[in-house]
Amino acid sequence: MHHDTDLINIIAVGLALAFVLGALAHKLRFSPLVGYLIAGIFVGPFTPGFVADQELATQLSELGVMLLMFGVGLHFSLEDLLEVKAIAIPGAIAQIVVATGLGWALAWGMGWTPLNGFVFGLALSVASTVVLLRAMEERRLLETRRGRIAVGWLIVEDLVMVLALVMLPVLAEAFGPEAQAEGASFGTFMVAIAWTFIKLGAFVAFMLVVGRRVIPWTLEKIAATGSRELFTLSVLAIALGVAFGSATLFGVSFALGAFFAGMLLNESELSHKAANDSLPLRDAFAVLFFVSVGMLFNPAILVAHPWQVLATFGIIVIGKSVAAYYIVKAFKHPTGTALTISVSLAQIGEFSFILAALGVALKILPPDGRDLILAGSLLSIIANPFLFSWLDRWQTKQEALAPLPAEPEVPPGPSLDVTDHAIIIGYGRVGSELARVLRDRGVPLIVIDDNGDHVARAHDAGIPAIRGSAAADRVLAEAHPERAKIAVLAIPQPLEAGETLAKLRAINPSLTLLARAHSDGEVKHLLEHGADGAVLAERELAFSLAEMVMSTPPYRPQRTSA
Repeated sequence: MHHDTDLINIIAVGLALAFVLGALAHKLRFSPLVGYLIAGIFVGPFTPGFVADQELATQLSELGVMLLMFGVGLHFSLEDLLEVKAIAIPGAIAQIVVATGLGWALAWGMGWTPLNGFVFGLALSVASTVVLLRAMEERRLLETRRGRIAVGWLIVEDLVMVLALVMLPVLAEAFGPEAQAEGASFGTFMVAIAWTFIKLGAFVAFMLVVGRRVIPWTLEKIAATGSRELFTLSVLAIALGVAFGSATLFGVSFALGAFFAGMLLNESELSHKAANDSLPLRDAFAVLFFVSVGMLFNPAILVAHPWQVLATFGIIVIGKSVAAYYIVKAFKHPTGTALTISVSLAQIGEFSFILAALGVALKILPPDGRDLILAGSLLSIIANPFLFSWLDRWQTKQEALAPLPAEPEVPPGPSLDVTDHAIIIGYGRVGSELARVLRDRGVPLIVIDDNGDHVARAHDAGIPAIRGSAAADRVLAEAHPERAKIAVLAIPQPLEAGETLAKLRAINPSLTLLARAHSDGEVKHLLEHGADGAVLAERELAFSLAEMVMSTPPYRPQRTSA
């Protein structure tokens, strides 16, 4: 192949292979992250066959990191953290300390330096946001006390890791191999720390004073143009522009700049539109990030250092979980809550990869450490669904032994105990208007939506609502489709709608199913998956406009006098 197609090669082959292996992982009920990482291993230099350009992969992964951190900032919720701050803040910090200590001990046993051990342990201490939220959503736990504690705990971990991204270069400068060769002193370290915090403070002040005003104002002006292209471009320009500017002007990392851009964008009323419009590109580059991480993994470590791999896996799945369990119990929470938090945190993911890559780049983590982290992550993400299955069986057994739960949790919002009702899936612009009309006409309703703000709006309107994906069995069961009369899928995602239709038809064959579509192909897909009718939005809009046109004087039929 020509040398000038390297970028096309890595994007085309990387995304195609990630799609195939990600879909296979999803089919096997694992996180798609497993498939993305294995795709990277297949196109990496340590396996035969096609080998992608390592340097280009690293640059693409940097873009992925920026967009990942932008997404973290975009979904950062101080309210979620403050609601459970009494346990989430001390609990997460204590668990990070324990996990870091265990990682440091393993590194010491392998003859690594204390700084190597610190970076290694820190990378093992933080759970994957993607894996945790997916597991919580599937089990309808996000709106429970346990779910809120887990999410708050995760927010604290993310904030600590953001701070770590700032501090690692300082530690490398003061205690890394190059600093030791030059004989750097403790005074040099303190000067570096002070200078870093001065630059960080200047960046934060600039973002709070200037960015907080300019970013929302820019979005509002662009949104007023009505151009979706320009709006999406403005979101990406803000994310990447702030990341680049923060590194160039203030010397802070790309990741931190992107995180702050997301945080400030989160304050805008247009944040949800920004999140939705930038999601496809964020997802694509996130996949390339995981593929590039997989490329760095040398599978030979599984043979060369099997006991170290098992020890790393043990720290992630057992060490972290046991620490989290006893920390939660120390705060007088029930066993069920402690086990849920423990199982949720028994894996590592994207932040661990970011820290590992930075540590290797700064020469404060050996390449073997990165390979152990990647191996531990793969094994822990594969094991996590089995741990949750065990937890589900344990909770079912406990409920059978003790009908009254140890921690009674009343679902938020109006009661879901309704019959002969309509299930509305999606509470966006279409679903919320439909729900309003049906409620005004006395139709009992239950809404399903995976957006927390939409669910809160439904609750405020007095409508029972469930947060989660309707394609998830537990979420669907809570809407009682077996005793409903009709279900309307008002979501614009035909694949999710088709899967949900098939499940609804299997649960209640007599249920009337209606769906929303945006093309003839989508109509066909939805009807094939069990819909009784599908409304093509654009066609209905055209009919309504045509009726209005034909009712105007030039075209209105004239009455003939007898």
